[in-house]
Amino acid sequence: MDQELSGKVAIVTGGASGIGRATVELFVQQGARVVVADVDAAHGEELAAGLGPSAAFKRTDVSDADQVQALVDFAVARFGGLHVMFNNAGISDKMYGSFLDHDLKAFERVMAVNLFGVLIGTQRAARHMAKHGGGSIINTTSTAGVKPGRGVMIYQASKAAVVHVSRSLALDLAEHGIRVNCIAPGHIPTGMTKYDMAQVIRMNQPLQRQGMPIDVAYAALFLAGERSAQVTGLVLPVDGGTTVGSPVRMPKEFIQPERAKAPAQ
Repeated sequence: MDQELSGKVAIVTGGASGIGRATVELFVQQGARVVVADVDAAHGEELAAGLGPSAAFKRTDVSDADQVQALVDFAVARFGGLHVMFNNAGISDKMYGSFLDHDLKAFERVMAVNLFGVLIGTQRAARHMAKHGGGSIINTTSTAGVKPGRGVMIYQASKAAVVHVSRSLALDLAEHGIRVNCIAPGHIPTGMTKYDMAQVIRMNQPLQRQGMPIDVAYAALFLAGERSAQVTGLVLPVDGGTTVGSPVRMPKEFIQPERAKAPAQ
């Protein structure tokens, strides 16, 4: 199979670890030149160095508009263009208790990274893409932004906003040949997922397989390449069916009730 991203330049924010790292590695494998953007300089530089001349690192706080613009300028100067923007960086408020006890102090920072980071990343990438034949913008939301749940209310609010704004941006940017889509990961082991994942999967995920960052990276590959040329405004769950519903397992007697014995003749 030909490399799906041959000739394309991509930026992956939050690219030094987790889903971002898996995506950077896959994009390079598939022929792209990739800028790894992250506040974690040590791991970002290590990743880019290990991938050779097709990757470069740029320290970026996505909540800072000037740093995001510098990131886009760096990608264009280093690799000659920008075709794919994966706004993947995100943080959580880490408050799993009752909403009544939540102090909401993390609101501004979580929204700055998770929502403003998506908005400014999309805008600055799209300004370049609109003048150079279009492109693909991919935003990371979460099953927490699609399916209501308890706990981490600020995080859930930010990720729900990413869904709505991405679909709206898909309408706004279509005239420029720019596609905007979302990926909604669920129960993927990353630096933010520190809960008992095995138990949650057992109770809430129809497919009992443990998802991994590479599963999300494959979804990003599809949305970045030409196979999805007719796809925009999509919210793609990578969640083992979690957003469809919980895996209610009925007792066997309800599924295959024993047939009543026919009365003796």
